[in-house]
Amino acid sequence: MTEPDTDETQPPTPANQDAGTAASPSGAREPGLAEAKAEAAANLDRYMRVAADLENFRRRAVREKDELRTTATGRVLEDIFPVMDNLGLAITAARQPNADLKTLIGGIDMVLTQLKSALTAHGLKDINPAGQPFDPHQHEAISHLPSPNVPAEHVVTVVRTGYSLNGRLLRPASVVVSSGTGKESKA
Repeated sequence: MTEPDTDETQPPTPANQDAGTAASPSGAREPGLAEAKAEAAANLDRYMRVAADLENFRRRAVREKDELRTTATGRVLEDIFPVMDNLGLAITAARQPNADLKTLIGGIDMVLTQLKSALTAHGLKDINPAGQPFDPHQHEAISHLPSPNVPAEHVVTVVRTGYSLNGRLLRPASVVVSSGTGKESKA
């Protein structure tokens, strides 16, 4: 009597079943592949949503920036309207046959003061460095002159006032800088 083959006569065990399904092409690999495909689809969906959210955020930021710029510009213009009105009144007064020059000059000076105060309220600061040391970051030297009263490398005359807005230089002051007393010995 021969012994029966143990592999054929033994009932299937869990170890035998796992080995059989892992070797088959449609066995345990399909659920893993399906899970991977589902995860990839979920990741793609999340990516698309995040990309759309980012684009919406970008558009919203651009829109809010434009609205802020418009609002800020509107505030400045609202403060300048009275200046424009007063300049119009000054022109009307200047066209009168009995216009007094001193009165007109005084009125225009007041309008200039009104304009400067309106712009100062919005952060504009004038740079008028007469008598101060020359600063190449704030001033633009257009010439040098000897001066017995002003030390060397100090501003003698301001030709054009400079301006800064909230600490940012908009236009440097154009200045004439002292080159000293002018008494140099010739060798």
